Amino acid sequence: MVDLLIKCMAVLTMNGEGDVVHDGEIAVRDDVIYHVGPSGSTPADFSPERVLEYPHMVAMPGFVNCHTHAAMTLFRGYADDMPLMQWLNEKIWPLEAHLTPDDIHRGTLLCCAEMIRGGTTAFADMYDAMGRVARAVDESGMRAALSRGMIGFGSRGETALTESIEFIKQWHGGAGGRVTAMFGPHAPYTCPPEYLKKVIAAAKELGVGIHIHLAETNDEIKEINEKYGKTPVALMEEVGLFELPVLAAHCVHLNDQDIDILVRRRVGIAHNPQSNMKLASGVAPVTRLLEAGAVVGLGTDGASSNNNLDMLEEVRAAALLQKLHNGDASALPAYQTLHMATAGGARALGMQDQIGRLVSGLKADIILMDMHKPHLYPLFDIYAQIAYAAAASDVHTVIIDGRVVMEDRRILTLDEDVIMSEAQRCAEALVQRSAARDNQ
Repeated sequence: MVDLLIKCMAVLTMNGEGDVVHDGEIAVRDDVIYHVGPSGSTPADFSPERVLEYPHMVAMPGFVNCHTHAAMTLFRGYADDMPLMQWLNEKIWPLEAHLTPDDIHRGTLLCCAEMIRGGTTAFADMYDAMGRVARAVDESGMRAALSRGMIGFGSRGETALTESIEFIKQWHGGAGGRVTAMFGPHAPYTCPPEYLKKVIAAAKELGVGIHIHLAETNDEIKEINEKYGKTPVALMEEVGLFELPVLAAHCVHLNDQDIDILVRRRVGIAHNPQSNMKLASGVAPVTRLLEAGAVVGLGTDGASSNNNLDMLEEVRAAALLQKLHNGDASALPAYQTLHMATAGGARALGMQDQIGRLVSGLKADIILMDMHKPHLYPLFDIYAQIAYAAAASDVHTVIIDGRVVMEDRRILTLDEDVIMSEAQRCAEALVQRSAARDNQ
């Protein structure tokens, strides 16, 4: 691995709003940030093998996408403009029944290429054939927290549990430490309490966390209340889920007791504003959660319900949605939203001691934003400019684990043309297989 010295117009450490190093530099030794400071401050004992000198660029931590379904890039544009449960039952789940492991691998590679181009360096994924997903992550050079999605009914649930255990044993800490494995029970309405207790026991035995959809829609709230007489969050507290590290996707419909539980249990919350808007799931009470001290990161959800994996779009959508919803233009300001997309996301994934900030000793997951663009002039406030004006196409260079994986908009770890061609072929064949089965 090549030791790097990055010199740029500013370093946004995301270690505090005032912690901006103008005319800064970052020294990277192997896969770790060795030094961050003003130009010329790197210790003399550091001899970089390569210097990246970009006077018009801003360095910041890579974005952390806290919730997605990577291989669902193959479903992009397939079933739009439908409510969640109809979308799942009538379109997505029937098509997913025809997916092969090869499809999932190719869809995940497409996802990784898209995310790298947008400055995402780490993501949390819940899907199937997770060994193939992990291989794609390894190929791309990305960092990921991966979980096999689990539906907890009958033999299907037992198969999912067995496969999850096998995957975790094989891949937790894999890809040079860039892969973290978790259990992925889909949701309270697809995983009853007795099944969840089995998952919890297995997670405790293996020492890993849990990724789950939680309190996403009013339909879920109604169903869980009718069955158990409580909210989904209260039910998860009762079954003991929060005794483990938990990443909870969505958390849209919460009462005060739910918020108290999530804060007290330090649950990582993945806020997915664009997916929630598109599926009309509702508006998550993000400002209330943050004011209460909750751990909140940002996610895109899958590309079939968004329809892209652009974290800068999520930053902007999150901020604007909270301002409108609260009737308060000061709600969720630029720094706080970018913090959710970086340091907050790292904390939601339990990776705060590894990534999410540009400080000495953390992993070198760094992106360089090209600020020399007409839509980024004049420059008064760097945080506001990135949150409200920057685009994914402004990401010039991406470094993950100390390795340059994209430079000058060219991905160095993947062949994008091959990936896009194979994804198109896979998606078309998948739809044809599904249609043929329906016509039998």
